[in-house]
Amino acid sequence: MASLSLSLHHPCNSRTGFLGKAQNIRPRVFPAGTVGFVRKTIECKESRIGKKPIEVPSNVTLTLEEQFIKAKGPLGELSLNYPGEVKVVKEESGKLRVSKTVETKRANQMHGLFRTLTDNIIVGVSKGFDKKLQLVGVGYRAAVEGKDLVMSLGFSHPVRMAVPEGLKVKVEENTRIIVSGYDKSEIGQFAASIKKWRPPEPYKGKGIRYADEVVRRKEGKAGKKK
Repeated sequence: MASLSLSLHHPCNSRTGFLGKAQNIRPRVFPAGTVGFVRKTIECKESRIGKKPIEVPSNVTLTLEEQFIKAKGPLGELSLNYPGEVKVVKEESGKLRVSKTVETKRANQMHGLFRTLTDNIIVGVSKGFDKKLQLVGVGYRAAVEGKDLVMSLGFSHPVRMAVPEGLKVKVEENTRIIVSGYDKSEIGQFAASIKKWRPPEPYKGKGIRYADEVVRRKEGKAGKKK
């Protein structure tokens, strides 16, 4: 009875072994490192964007060297380095195709990203990109003076910004700014730096916004009710 009471107090202790021997039960021992872990194979789906071929215009010259591509067109020249997870090849039809070299989650992410980046440099050197901004506010205006963009945004002094090399800035009706060029990332970065001076505020909508941006408005404080 003493051994029986000991096993009841320690039902998970296999060293006593009294109940197991009495009922002819052999406990199964698992290694500590494998208990509770199940290995599953991760299946990476093909990127819908990454598998699309890229059209190459006749006025664009390409240079392919393993994980490097350089595109030269009428507007300029751009290059791109690829990570080891993806590669780019030129098909017999003249189109470019970005494919994965390994089947991993990161490769699936890089697949769609670098297909988009490759398309951006092809379109950039052949057609170019632009970004439009709108100035909203009383007295807000902009002008181009030489290689600088000068804006009046309600400060005690005008804001002067140097236009980066390779970009063009045009102002229409003193309130519309158009940034154009062949490098899409440079255009977006310069447009964001312009907007940073006066982000649109939510009550009256004053500030600098993108032409296609929707500013969510807030209702101001209501007057005291009588």
